[in-house]
Amino acid sequence: MPLGWEPRGRDFPRRNRLISGLALGVVIVEAARRSGSLITARMALEQGREVFAVPGSPLDPRAEGTNGLLKQGATLVTEVADVLAVIRPILGQRIEQPAQEPDGVPPASAEPGSDERDRILGLLGPAPVSIDDLVRLSQSSPAVVRTVLLELEIAGRLERHGGGLVSLM
Repeated sequence: MPLGWEPRGRDFPRRNRLISGLALGVVIVEAARRSGSLITARMALEQGREVFAVPGSPLDPRAEGTNGLLKQGATLVTEVADVLAVIRPILGQRIEQPAQEPDGVPPASAEPGSDERDRILGLLGPAPVSIDDLVRLSQSSPAVVRTVLLELEIAGRLERHGGGLVSLM
């Protein structure tokens, strides 16, 4: 929204869709039965992201949503290790490692070059394709592929499907 925009309740789902799309997953700490947090969790699932939930007392109406997510298969979170155990394999690295390669060289940038953009764009079409396949076929890093997809989504050229699938609009 432009600067100075007065927030409205109907704007939050669109904002939260962007937030969940940028994240590896979302942690829902507290959510009533009808909650914006549950909308964000649904969007995260549609985008192929992980959904984590912190359990609450069954007597607390503010925990109905999180407890419902747990019943539906969200990952139970009682400590940070629960989240790290799920996202480590997604990242393909140890989170505690410093941000540099073993030889002391900083890791490759997530800023895609024009050849990488073209290669990824060439793999996209009207038929949905998995993000994992885009990474494998483009021989680019997951960060570069996600950056290109985000650029396309912001430009209104990308459609996200369930199960981590994407296609051009």
